Amino acid sequence: MMRAVIFDCFGVLTHDGWKQIREEFFSQDPEKLQHSLDIDKAVNAGFISYDDFISEIAHMSGLSESDVRQRLKGSSPNTQLFEYIRDELRPTYKIGMLSNMAANWLGDMFEPWQVALFDEAVLSYEIGAAKPDAIMYQTIANRLGIMPEEGLFVDDSERYTTAAQDIGMRAIWHQNTKDTITKINEAINA
Repeated sequence: MMRAVIFDCFGVLTHDGWKQIREEFFSQDPEKLQHSLDIDKAVNAGFISYDDFISEIAHMSGLSESDVRQRLKGSSPNTQLFEYIRDELRPTYKIGMLSNMAANWLGDMFEPWQVALFDEAVLSYEIGAAKPDAIMYQTIANRLGIMPEEGLFVDDSERYTTAAQDIGMRAIWHQNTKDTITKINEAINA
């Protein structure tokens, strides 16, 4: 029985500025791409500061630190998905957020009513790990008071959805909002 639906933040609940920076500046250079992924994981797990992360990305990309910050913070909420969560899911299911995030920016990115939809949020910097580490998925399940198999996880990274499935969660690989809503409806009505 499904008891909770858990969402990733960047790329699902918002536009993903970090993904665009990686694709624009590092996708053609495997060494830079790997380094960018490594420092992203380090900042999300709280091993380096956000300022150091910004500085390194600026150095690697040739952008100013101000431009990097602006691109990363230029995320806009996925209004259609938030309204679906509010109107269709929240009345029946626990709602969680599971995100690789270097700090708690929820109040900066979302309206108060959007933040209030989440029963629990697990942000990687808080626990010193990042997706796809199994501890992330187990932590959100524990905080929501569910067994992993009672949760449905939605992420725009296929790798992260596979990791959720590895601990027993159902998962949806988000590619566009309309299809994701259809897939959530199918999963909760199965």
